[in-house]
Amino acid sequence: MNARWQSGLLAVFTGAVLLSGAADAQTAPATAKATFAGGCFWCVEADFDKVPGVISTTSGYIGGTLANPTYQQVTRNNTGHAEAVEIVFDPAKVSYASLVEKFWRTIDPTTKDRQFCDTGNPYRSAIFTHDTAQAEVVKRSLAALQKSKPFKEPIVTEIVPATQFYVAEDYHQDYYLKNPIRYNHYRTRCGRDARLEQLWGKP
Repeated sequence: MNARWQSGLLAVFTGAVLLSGAADAQTAPATAKATFAGGCFWCVEADFDKVPGVISTTSGYIGGTLANPTYQQVTRNNTGHAEAVEIVFDPAKVSYASLVEKFWRTIDPTTKDRQFCDTGNPYRSAIFTHDTAQAEVVKRSLAALQKSKPFKEPIVTEIVPATQFYVAEDYHQDYYLKNPIRYNHYRTRCGRDARLEQLWGKP
């Protein structure tokens, strides 16, 4: 094989590798989003920040009718929004299905318009799906959970398409890190972990 022929083969091979890499880059997103409502968004942030593959968590409001709502407006229980967390994750490190499975076990899916000591529509539990693929994942996960759940009560968590997400005020972001004593007191007083253990067993 002469040098020119070898050079030509190398160029073709290199081009194929580059094209393949470009195609992979287009079909495999570097990041994706998941949006979950599980009562107090401080607690949802704290739970998901610990998951390997999660890049960021942002507290906010979703599912309502008022544009740019404030915390005070949402908690008056008349805007339709839920306290929620938008999660940016690396699909190469953690799957959306894994995040959904994690979510179920961080909430009480048996209570309507309530999570632990927080009551009202803003504290409902919900999964807000961003596309049909996510909706299918959640549908399968819910069907499996309904067969295997360790509690008798029905699951009432909403599964709905994601709408506009509004970022909450700065003081709510990373609250558990900025105010660890107040956060831990709130979480304990609210009975979140005690109820989760009652529902799902020890972590």
